Amino acid sequence: MKKKLAAALLSFSIMLTIGAGSAFADSKMDKVIDKAIGTKYVSGGVSTNGFDCSGFTMYVFDKIGINLPHQSGSQYQMGTAISRDNLREGDLVFFNTSGRGVSHVGIYVGEGKFAHASSSKGVTISSLSDSYYVNRYVGAKRIMSTDAYHAVATDAEDNDDVQ
Repeated sequence: MKKKLAAALLSFSIMLTIGAGSAFADSKMDKVIDKAIGTKYVSGGVSTNGFDCSGFTMYVFDKIGINLPHQSGSQYQMGTAISRDNLREGDLVFFNTSGRGVSHVGIYVGEGKFAHASSSKGVTISSLSDSYYVNRYVGAKRIMSTDAYHAVATDAEDNDDVQ
């Protein structure tokens, strides 16, 4: 019961965070992320039974029809480099958390925040301005073309098929 209540409150918090004024509000990607919030961290995990960071991004992008490899460094090799000032919802953000190059990835959700699978918190939303992430930020990549972005951002259909 406590877990369901916590997940519901977190979901509500995320809707407030990325819902108001966001092009992604109620989009298919938003719904996939929302349903994954609170999922535990599992090294090598790629499903709602547990995710690691790149398994989470791979899962979310798969649900919108985009294939990503299961490794943050490999995901960093994809797409187009984007400056932090030009981030849009759906861009991947990368961090060096190990001291050995790209080792963590999340999905930018707007308003300076990103969704990711944290080894300590599971799937959650964090702020890019948190000192931990500021000090470890490597860069961002745009994976979706503008057309794909608009198709996902404006997806108004009922996404009951999203699991």
